[in-house]
Amino acid sequence: MKKLGYFTAGDRVQLTDPKGKMYSLTLTPGKEWHTHKGWISHDEIIGLPEGSVVSTNAGLRFTAFIPLLTDYVLSMPRGATIVYPKDAAMIIGFADIYPGARVLEAGVGSGALTLSLLRAVGAQGLVHSVERREEFAQIASANVNNYFGHKPDNWTLEIGSLQDQKFSNEFDRVVLDMLAPWECVDIAAQVLRPGGVFLAYVATTTQLSDTAEALKADGRFTEPESSETIVRGWHHEGLAVRPQQRMIGHTGFLIQSRRMAPGVEVLARRRRPSKGAYGVAEE
Repeated sequence: MKKLGYFTAGDRVQLTDPKGKMYSLTLTPGKEWHTHKGWISHDEIIGLPEGSVVSTNAGLRFTAFIPLLTDYVLSMPRGATIVYPKDAAMIIGFADIYPGARVLEAGVGSGALTLSLLRAVGAQGLVHSVERREEFAQIASANVNNYFGHKPDNWTLEIGSLQDQKFSNEFDRVVLDMLAPWECVDIAAQVLRPGGVFLAYVATTTQLSDTAEALKADGRFTEPESSETIVRGWHHEGLAVRPQQRMIGHTGFLIQSRRMAPGVEVLARRRRPSKGAYGVAEE
């Protein structure tokens, strides 16, 4: 049985040098990891606790940890652009992905969001993913299997368009990462249970607007809410505390809504429309 907090054979290990550069390797008894300045035997790392410092035979030192999911996602092979960790975290929170949830995901890409969904639903939940492009599905499968060490029993991956899929069960959440999520509003309404959450991740304001209008026109969803997340790091060296000059700015928008009960009319949102919101009024 694996002793938590200690390295064992087969673990993926992240080594970080004093300059902050990270390296990843999988611990294999008898192997060596070589650098420009010496080598480290895998056997020297196996059995150590996380947070240890290991050195090459030439004295180059590294801190050793099991990679966080964020580290794994940012370094794994990509076919499509990944959902960045900052957005994946917001998706898990805003869509309220909970242990035991049944999640329908469409637009798997490289599998970054799939990993977060699988961890959030836990062993009692399930994630059913749909991806149109077979090459993306293969990359995502490899990344998911590599992260967990096997294909999760509660994950299925279908190749094709979401609109062409046939479902015999309801889902608690529908999460879409695709070019035209507004085309999937109808099927989302069909498979979501009452109170279920629809969430789409889109890159442009045009996609955002089209998805919002489709949700409103459908009549089976609450008023959609939209947001974006901007993360700015900070530099701190003694009293020199200031924002970092580089930041993770816009990556995408989130738009979410909830499924109304069957046959129940959505309450109209009372608001004063912005000037010019629906075109130029005739005089």
